[in-house]
Amino acid sequence: MLDRLQALEDRYNKLNELLSDPEVSSDPNKLREYGKEQSDLEDVVQAYRKYKVVSSELSDAKEMLEDELDGDMEEMVKMEISELEEQLETLEENMKVLLLPKDPNDGKNVIVEIRGAAGGDEAALFAGDLYRMYSRYAEEKGWKTDVMEANTTGVGGYKEIIFMINGKDVYSRLKYENGAHRVQRVPETESGGRIHTSTATVAVLPEAEEVEIDIHEKDIRVDTFASSGPGGQSVNTTMSAVRLTHEPTGIVVSIQDEKSQIKNKEKAMKVLRARIYDKYQQEAQAEYDETRKSAVGTGDRSERIRTYNFPQNRVTDHRIGLTIQKLDQILDGKLDEFIEALVLEEQTAKLEQIGE
Repeated sequence: MLDRLQALEDRYNKLNELLSDPEVSSDPNKLREYGKEQSDLEDVVQAYRKYKVVSSELSDAKEMLEDELDGDMEEMVKMEISELEEQLETLEENMKVLLLPKDPNDGKNVIVEIRGAAGGDEAALFAGDLYRMYSRYAEEKGWKTDVMEANTTGVGGYKEIIFMINGKDVYSRLKYENGAHRVQRVPETESGGRIHTSTATVAVLPEAEEVEIDIHEKDIRVDTFASSGPGGQSVNTTMSAVRLTHEPTGIVVSIQDEKSQIKNKEKAMKVLRARIYDKYQQEAQAEYDETRKSAVGTGDRSERIRTYNFPQNRVTDHRIGLTIQKLDQILDGKLDEFIEALVLEEQTAKLEQIGE
């Protein structure tokens, strides 16, 4: 492991040289490529450097113990050795995790698609709750949220809402949200006070850059139409809404959120690119069943992943069997307790695979 870490530090130092090379500085593609590679190595290199410092301090302390010391000094050195050994053990465990294979999409922005599923108006209202939950979570993380398309219902929920979240390592945190979310509560319209169960689906797609996926203009059919509001009534006399159809895959994206046709087309292209990229990824992952099993919650989107039970103020993640009695806080964006547990579960599974 230490040989591998040294090789990574050497590469990190080489990247520093490359990034200050005028030839690289004038090439945006190389600058982006080397900059990303260096950023990906940052955490593991810093941990390794800290490990070397602590290891050196431990060697020095052990040498001191070989000298003749008075009782108090010997006791102090022994305490220092114990603390340094503990630090070293923690750093070793941390470095093992940092050396695990990384999801190449972890550093990306995401496009989130939430749809009301089973449950009619109540499912649409729950989709709205989920949108607010992710918006508040993004706000706490200092990320930016941008609604790309929203299909509202008369009762205030969403049949479908598509939005983008921009920020640092967004996909690495939100990729575990893929799947069916279930809510159990008494609807406001229910006079009998009976608990209803409804569902909404969440898809988290990594943003795909143009350099990552080649989409030919000839493969895209562009249709324009007038924007419509709830119930189908026209809200815009201009043909500003845009529908893009990628004919090789059959993927269709319609965006009418902006008044400008150009802006709608730009947003539609981002969603289309992300969906095509995701489709190809899902197909590739399907060929590696064992690898897919180790990735908690990033596989089958039809999987029921979480239940939000209002009467008992309880949220349960079914993948890891974790129940938290803080439903109100979770819907207010306090998702880290679940996400940290899911990250740990995936890391543990990968470490076990490597051990086997």
